[in-house]
Amino acid sequence: MSAAGGDRAPGPDPLLVACALRIEQAALRSAGRGPGRGSAAGHTLLRTGMGPSAAERAVGRALERPGMDRAAVLATGFCAGLVPGMHPGDLVVAGETRDPQGTVTCTGSALLAEALARAAPGRTVHTGALTGSDHVVRGQERAQLRATGAIAVDMESAATLWAATRGGDRPVAAVRVIVDAPEHELVRIGTVRGGISAFRVLRAVLPAFHEWHRSLLLPRR
Repeated sequence: MSAAGGDRAPGPDPLLVACALRIEQAALRSAGRGPGRGSAAGHTLLRTGMGPSAAERAVGRALERPGMDRAAVLATGFCAGLVPGMHPGDLVVAGETRDPQGTVTCTGSALLAEALARAAPGRTVHTGALTGSDHVVRGQERAQLRATGAIAVDMESAATLWAATRGGDRPVAAVRVIVDAPEHELVRIGTVRGGISAFRVLRAVLPAFHEWHRSLLLPRR
């Protein structure tokens, strides 16, 4: 499958789940296997490729497909935590995403955080601003980003949600699993492959994405 390839599942109310890396895609693909796992039906899984430009292009193309004009979009995968005390395997729910193109407010972040806590009991769920970068953040740059009020950083979420909302209003969210934190800094991006804990957490939380999506379809009082 190419870097911008997708796994499509039909449904009247689409959910596009976007990730960048092959290992993230593998975790999400395997989420429907085994007892107690959520079904993969009802969402489209898109691997965008690494970096904001790849994410923006891939998501833009995916949303041009027939039947995707009303799709909700959820960006997911791994990230770097910015706040001391964060640990690999912690979850980050974006209240908003930020990058040089602008800020996108996420939909239903509190409900999504509650669903994630049920899906991954014992894991800490952090909610706050998720900032974008075009490179792997290390050292002092981590503190500089934290000073802006962001709690985590990755390379694709902000670009994904920017592309999703550029053509009009739609529900968007971002959920990331921390693999890199101030006291647990990665030596190289390839170390992600050894992040068994983060892989298992990402594999566990797909049902929470579906719960969030179903909540969008409920009538509002």
